[in-house]
This record gives sequence, C-alpha cells and structure tokens, in this order.
Amino acid sequence: MPDRILVFYGSYRSDRQGIKLAQWLVAAFRERGAEAELIDAKAVDLPILDRMYKEHAPGAAPPALEALAGKIRAADSFVFVTGEYNWGVQPGLKNLTDHFLEEWYWRPAAIASYSAGRFAGARAGLAWHGTLSEMGMVVTSSTIAVGGIGSAFDADGQPAGDGGKALTRAFPRFADDLAWWTEAAREQRSRRPPPY
Repeated sequence: MPDRILVFYGSYRSDRQGIKLAQWLVAAFRERGAEAELIDAKAVDLPILDRMYKEHAPGAAPPALEALAGKIRAADSFVFVTGEYNWGVQPGLKNLTDHFLEEWYWRPAAIASYSAGRFAGARAGLAWHGTLSEMGMVVTSSTIAVGGIGSAFDADGQPAGDGGKALTRAFPRFADDLAWWTEAAREQRSRRPPPY
C-alpha cells in the first residue's frame, strides 16, 4: 500500500517562491511510490479561524473544510512546507492547520523550511515542531531547510544552485525518516486503537 502523504504549503503572497519547493517535494515523493498531494492554503482559502471543523454540526461544515477534513483523516503522514516570516510561521499555513485537531492525531509529520536568507527558515521550522507536536503529530527529526529560495530552483522547477544541491542531498534521509514513521504509525493503528 503506498503511503498517502499530504504536503501543506501556506504562503498567500503573489510572488511565492516556496511553492516550487512544495511542488518538487510532491513529485519527489511520487517518484518514491507514495501518493503525494499538494494542499495549498491559498487555493483552499479557508477564512480566518472562527469555528474549527469539529465545532460545526455533522454535515454543516463549509464544503472546502469538509473536503480537507476527509483528506487529512485519510492521510498516512504530512509534510509542512513553511517559509519564515519575521522569525515566525506563515499565518496562512497556521490558520489552515488550526481549523482541525483530532484529524491530525497519531500520524507523523515532517517539516521543510525555506527563506530568502541563509538561515533557510530554520526558526519557523523550530516553531512548527512544537505546534505540530501539540496537535497530536509525531514530528520526525530529519528536516529540510532551503536557503536562498529565490535561486534554489531553475525555470523548470528543478533544484539549482547551492540551495538546490542541499535539498537533493537532504531529501533521501528526510523521506526515509518519514516513511519509517509512517509505516510504524499505520501498523500500530491497525493493531490497537489510539488511546484517545
């Protein structure tokens, strides 16, 4: 059974650079045999959080929210692709994740960060680690961090320059780590229901 991986991306900017990283990750996971899908927060376009998915009566959630809840529940694992905004997380991605809670439980998540600068979004990645753990996910220790995102991909969306080289070196371990935890979590859920 192929791993079902949702790759989340959260920038709402008109000149988005990180989308190239998110799209490349989807393709790279598919090349490994996974069923990977990009979930673009801007395309989903949820409103600023007023009511979580679970706070809607059954069948009464807005269609985009209902559809995304189903995809999250059906996924085996998640990848969060995050830019860094003033040492923090992207508000669009954070808003999307906050619409859900129990839907995330008992699945692994991996973090891929990026920025225009040399720190490669590492501070946002660190912030996401605690957030995703609090939301019931097991966060893998392997990360991807791409600095100089504007020059890390060529016009065809392929890794380029120093940032692209670092990405292609880091990806196999990143993917192997996520695959191991994905299998472990899926098998454990099949043997024993989660405790809550």
